[in-house]
Amino acid sequence: MSLPLNRAMRATNPPPVMEARRWLVGGVFTADRPLINVSQAAPLDPPPLALRQALADAALNDPAAHLYGPVLGLPALRAEIALQWSAAYSGTIATEQVAITQGCNQAFTAVMSTLAGAGDEVILPTPWYFNHKMWLDMQCVRAVPLPCGAGLVPDPDQAASLITPRTRAIVLVSPNNPGGAEYPAETLAAFRDLARAHNLALIVDETYRDFDSRTGAPHNLFTDPDWDDVLIHLYSFSKAYRLTGHRVGAIVAATDRLAQVEKFLDTVAICPSQLGQIGALWGMQNLAQWVAGERAEILHRRDAMTQAFKSLDGWSLLGCGAYFAYAEHPFDLPSDQLAKRLVADAAILMLPGTMFQPTGSPDGKRQLRIAFANIDITGITELFRRLAALRI
Repeated sequence: MSLPLNRAMRATNPPPVMEARRWLVGGVFTADRPLINVSQAAPLDPPPLALRQALADAALNDPAAHLYGPVLGLPALRAEIALQWSAAYSGTIATEQVAITQGCNQAFTAVMSTLAGAGDEVILPTPWYFNHKMWLDMQCVRAVPLPCGAGLVPDPDQAASLITPRTRAIVLVSPNNPGGAEYPAETLAAFRDLARAHNLALIVDETYRDFDSRTGAPHNLFTDPDWDDVLIHLYSFSKAYRLTGHRVGAIVAATDRLAQVEKFLDTVAICPSQLGQIGALWGMQNLAQWVAGERAEILHRRDAMTQAFKSLDGWSLLGCGAYFAYAEHPFDLPSDQLAKRLVADAAILMLPGTMFQPTGSPDGKRQLRIAFANIDITGITELFRRLAALRI
């Protein structure tokens, strides 16, 4: 007799990246045709040497780095975020309006736990970030899909038609995962006004903001003196400083909201990783020029992706930005089946659109996400050579 299993957990889809990795079992990859893995948006290289040295120094010489710290994070890191974000967005953010989390996924789960419970609704643009959908499913919160049109930018007017008495929040990711779209400042402002008018939270996840192709602030949400009555901002240090394994994220929100977040974080993790926070702070204070170089390289790869799609017959590029290209394929085969065929026929691992769309969505069956940040120009060229050679 098996032990009981939470029905909501049973109904939640398995982690897509882990599921995709299982497709590799039994695969044949050779020196002449190695696997091209464009399934996950995570840096494969370690942090730069200077940052690793700072981490090593803290591990060896800072006893506090091995102890519990404040639940909402190191005061120095919270203060640095408040300082730099205030300057970058031309707004006013106080240290007390910043909290540190074990990665941005935890930032999302923490704030969502303060906003919505079983039976409530949250609006997610589609294609959506699958971990957001998974958390809502686990909490019995209904994810209300907001289909995106041309350019994969959501429409505030369409979102307005989805609001019900049970709606608690609207979630936006810009630059977008999985679509790559960079939402215009006017779109974000319109969503802010919509959320405020209906007393909803507007959650803006800017995990990939360091790789936005635009110069200057991507929006003016923080210039609103009352921003914290509607806006909850999320961020990740994983991409900018390659700190994926250290799990450091951030929330910027009203202080009374963070008082509720503190309850969640204390229960789940007690405090964020001390070493990870030390690394994030050191990076913020010392690696601006290095991050600019990383951004330039990602934008170079983005341009290469955009150009390559122009010569790929039958494919349509729906969005491209930050770490992602999101495309429509030309084959008479659902994308979840096609993705498995790509492993066997072309030694390519990418995720199907079915992982980013509601169950049964016809759009999801035609779409694929390509996380290109971990392949260089040579790798991009080889990727498209293999895609062009497909006969399915």
